[in-house]
Amino acid sequence: MSEAHAIELAVVAVYMIVLVFTGLFFTRRQTSTDMYFIARRSIPGWAMGLSMFATIITAVTVVAYPGAAYAEDWHLLVPGFMVIGVLALVGFIVIPFFRRVVGMSAYEYFGKRFGPGVRLYASFTFAVGHFSKMAVVQYLLALTIGSMMGWKMLPIIAVEGTATIVYTLLGGIEAVVWTDVLQSGVLWLGLLVTLGFLLFMPSSHPYELFALAAREHKFSLGATAWSLTKPGILVLSLYGFFFYLQKYTADQTLVQRYLIARTDCQALRGVVLGALLCVPVWGLFMLLGTLLWSYYHLSPAKFPAYIHRPAQIFPYFLSTHFPPVLVGLILASLVGAAMASMSSDLNCISVVGVEDFYRRVRPQANDREFLRAARVLVAIFGVLTMSFAVMLIHSRGTVLSIYYAITGIVAGGLAGLFMLAFLSRRAHRYGVWSGIVVSVLFTVWATLTARGGEFLNLGRWNYTWHPYLIGVVGNILLFAMGYLASWIWQTREAPRGDLTMWSWLDRMKLDREIGKETRVG
Repeated sequence: MSEAHAIELAVVAVYMIVLVFTGLFFTRRQTSTDMYFIARRSIPGWAMGLSMFATIITAVTVVAYPGAAYAEDWHLLVPGFMVIGVLALVGFIVIPFFRRVVGMSAYEYFGKRFGPGVRLYASFTFAVGHFSKMAVVQYLLALTIGSMMGWKMLPIIAVEGTATIVYTLLGGIEAVVWTDVLQSGVLWLGLLVTLGFLLFMPSSHPYELFALAAREHKFSLGATAWSLTKPGILVLSLYGFFFYLQKYTADQTLVQRYLIARTDCQALRGVVLGALLCVPVWGLFMLLGTLLWSYYHLSPAKFPAYIHRPAQIFPYFLSTHFPPVLVGLILASLVGAAMASMSSDLNCISVVGVEDFYRRVRPQANDREFLRAARVLVAIFGVLTMSFAVMLIHSRGTVLSIYYAITGIVAGGLAGLFMLAFLSRRAHRYGVWSGIVVSVLFTVWATLTARGGEFLNLGRWNYTWHPYLIGVVGNILLFAMGYLASWIWQTREAPRGDLTMWSWLDRMKLDREIGKETRVG
């Protein structure tokens, strides 16, 4: 190992040790599932917001955003803007609603509204989607670091995965949150140092970099035409709106963050902080990719033969231009981003595993047994995640393509399910299952026949809109068909209309009136 690589490895190793010991600090406090899963609702809002930010900004962001901006423009930033619109619509209502209605699992709400079957469907959908995401994040992390340092991918996955499993298993959600807080600071530091270094290198001229990018329309947000077949602003806005609607209303990783805050007000402030931090970071990673495009177009330097993908440009630039300590810092932020994402997903999967499945199998068990089951689930899913990531190393893209197909099929519809549950007093479980079936069938057909029949070619019966819209249409179909079936299909079972937005608004209004009377009295 060269001296430079030894320094880089030392920086990463020190950072990982700090993360692990930060997580292990909270081990003794994990004496109940209430503490292990939601920290007894004791986390300050600012820490919750930073944890949410670190969870959303994964290693995929660090690698993919600069690569996308280098290859094209900023159109993939458009979905990120929708996070602000979604929060404006749902933040003041949904956050306090979840804090009153559910205990630990977001999918308790669907169980109360439509019965245990719908709850299990939503929980299973979440678990499969996030399990697959964890594996892909680990794979991309190993691919990036391996291409930069010349290290083998298997040890990278093993070391990063094992360290994450250890502190998540022992430290619970508190370990996840406070390591996320540390990671968010390192991520910002690494990003700002990288941009500053790129802009003010002796061979770099900021005005020329920006001017060339502007002339070539590299800052464009995409086409404004009303086309549903190309990734223009319309398609990306629809995709982003439903993606973040699902994240903020039916994703355990974010709903769990609402529950750990001390008060409703701190929960709302934390969510806003997390969202407001995400948007500029996405933009800065896009800016980094654009400036790298300008830099290499103005530079006579040629890429080596093994650099053939845009996602490889950023790691290559780091390895050839940065001093070892700064490379180590960037690598540490990349490793930390992967660990933050994986730790959050592992803890959340253990929540839904215990609360939505294990409690149904062993309702007579005590809390100590549930806590032990939670830790076992963290270990099992952590090892399975590493195994899946190793499979991706040897897949040459095949397993990765299957991953996108599977998650496209099983992860659709949760935003539509929430809208149906929250907005319609009439909806009942039979109508909801009708919507779920229609949504899943559509998503299977569209996923398999998209891109000209990539998996299944049905000729004129192929799905022809852009693949980003598959989830959008799936959510709309679930809501529309579920509502229509509930309206047509009469049932003696009374719908739980007291768990809708309308009943919640009535309750909030009554609480305000009681509060006014109390203050007057």
